[in-house]
Amino acid sequence: MADLSLLDPGALADHLLAGGLAGVPTDTVPALAALPAAAGPLWELKQRPAGKPFILMAATAMELIDALGEAPPPGWEALARCGWPGALTLVLPARGAVAEALNPGGGSLGLRLPACPAALEILQRTGPLATTSANRSGEPPCLTPHALAAAFPGLPCLGPLPWPAASGQASTVVAWEAASATWRVLRQGELTPAALGLGSSLP
Repeated sequence: MADLSLLDPGALADHLLAGGLAGVPTDTVPALAALPAAAGPLWELKQRPAGKPFILMAATAMELIDALGEAPPPGWEALARCGWPGALTLVLPARGAVAEALNPGGGSLGLRLPACPAALEILQRTGPLATTSANRSGEPPCLTPHALAAAFPGLPCLGPLPWPAASGQASTVVAWEAASATWRVLRQGELTPAALGLGSSLP
């Protein structure tokens, strides 16, 4: 079993605020996290194609919306009421430094407010973080802190253990499509479209 490098919440927040990468629990699957301005090394760590963006997590909805750099589309609040905090990722039009850091050249930003007390504590200390599931690109997500430590040796993780129970299922991703002024379900995860008041619109 891989050795875990555990830091308490204060020390882990300091590590992230200094530009480091870390492993943290969420309500869905464990995540890799960094400040948006320090997100570049996450692509290398995950061996992830540069065109695949990261998600911004925060402790409040307003922090997420403020990061967009523009007014959110109509209907976002109704979806947020159904899925936040929880396993919903909203992909909204965005511009500015945060969008460019997490989705270079993409013009949108994925946003999530997790329902995990431990994750929220870190986010309250650091502000919004760039996040992504804890796995090498193309591999299944790590579901435990020990699996994360085995995949990413030496990466600091939030202590103490055990981490809060997680669903093990990815978030549902819903995107605003400006051309048609509609919401589209890009990935069905833990939340069903019906639970969000949407019809299925997967390709």
